[in-house]
Amino acid sequence: MRVHRTARFFQLGGVGGGSDTREIWLACHGYGQLAAPFARALDPLNDGTRVVVAPEGLSRFYLDDPTKRHGPDSPVGASWMTREDRDHEITDYVEYLDTIVGQIQRELATPGVRVVALGFSQGVATASRWAVFGRTKIDRLILWAGTLPKDLPEDRGEQLFRDASLTFVAGRADRLVSVDAIKSEQHELEQRGIRSALLTHKGAHALSSEVLRELAAETSSGA
Repeated sequence: MRVHRTARFFQLGGVGGGSDTREIWLACHGYGQLAAPFARALDPLNDGTRVVVAPEGLSRFYLDDPTKRHGPDSPVGASWMTREDRDHEITDYVEYLDTIVGQIQRELATPGVRVVALGFSQGVATASRWAVFGRTKIDRLILWAGTLPKDLPEDRGEQLFRDASLTFVAGRADRLVSVDAIKSEQHELEQRGIRSALLTHKGAHALSSEVLRELAAETSSGA
């Protein structure tokens, strides 16, 4: 059964008449995060040439001890999906992301702006599935601190991501997803004819303002 529900996203940068927007960035947060603080971490991208959107996963939950009585100070996080009813969860969030970008594209004064998808941690699986199964034409896919889900189709060869360029980002101090794990992922993709770039940084399992600026500069230059 399908029902309507309310979703929220946070946006940096404006749209409308006179906009100088050249890019739309849609960034998917990690497990247990909320979109508002994640969007604040994306502020280095907000230079007046792009609209940056951070949608929030459709399932929220309390982060503290589940045996406790939750109150107004209990921390809350969000998730994109679990294994339960997974196919419907994936369908729902792919449509959700398509809807957000479609709305922004209609509002922009200049059509045909580039679309960049960025996934962080759990958001890597979300962004990659969107690139594979969504309607939106994605120009660049950036997968940060995560590996691809194992359920992506194997019969598309080099067209898996529909011509989106692919960049991985890995922190050399990341204890959850190592640089070696990302390199192994790259090797597997290369066997399927899919080339990718790898950008490393000295940090751990977190976004880096410096790396965000570097990625933005590469995308603006057509990399």
